[in-house]
Amino acid sequence: MKAFSLDNRLALITGSSAGIGEALAFGLCEAGAHVVINGRRTEAVNKVVAKLKDAGHTAHGMPFDVTDFAQVAEATNQIEAEIGPIDILVNNAGIQRRESLEAFEEETWRELMSTNLDSVFYVSKAVANHMIPRKRGAMINICSVQSELGRPSIAPYAASKGGLKMLTKGMAIDWGQHGIRVNGLGPGYFATELNKALVADEKFSSWLCDRTPLGRWGDVEELTGAAIFLASDAASFVTGHVLYVDGGVTSRL
Repeated sequence: MKAFSLDNRLALITGSSAGIGEALAFGLCEAGAHVVINGRRTEAVNKVVAKLKDAGHTAHGMPFDVTDFAQVAEATNQIEAEIGPIDILVNNAGIQRRESLEAFEEETWRELMSTNLDSVFYVSKAVANHMIPRKRGAMINICSVQSELGRPSIAPYAASKGGLKMLTKGMAIDWGQHGIRVNGLGPGYFATELNKALVADEKFSSWLCDRTPLGRWGDVEELTGAAIFLASDAASFVTGHVLYVDGGVTSRL
């Protein structure tokens, strides 16, 4: 099991002040990592840092806006200088906006793409410029079953996650020569703040459970095993891959 250990490795997890990001922070810490919690709201970031420290883990807070490249570059340099070298990057920050495509506002499109896709380029580029001289590093991009599948009213979201899948492959190709592995983690339907409207929709929940081979919503803690694998030496020859943790949704017509 030594290959799965993340002892003393430093992980930056964007959008980790709630939901999937917070769960991944706890999971990586349980495997031995130290984490940097990120979000836009300082209060929310500090709250998660305190919870991690109360559980005996090593955690740091770094609030910044992932859609602002200047903030990203400054924060990345500060982490490297004051906390330590970033060994693991998890690009988790993301938003959802539901609306029929013909009514989707241009401003909302730009907001969604900026958060779900542009930010991954910004943060990954900033971190890669530190990882490349060290000739090592692991990056995990949080994709989605919508990297493969569509549904009504979420075409822009699916476009952003489909683009993220291909960005993941491109990053793996360009940076593999520098010892950096880049993979995607594709959650299915998990009961999170992002999906609270769907969880409350009895008709949708019934449809989803019927369609999912495992017959239920996922729990966010069920993503941590896959994240630990992709971040660890156990995945030392895995790159450019998207691992779907979806209860079987992407396998069923």
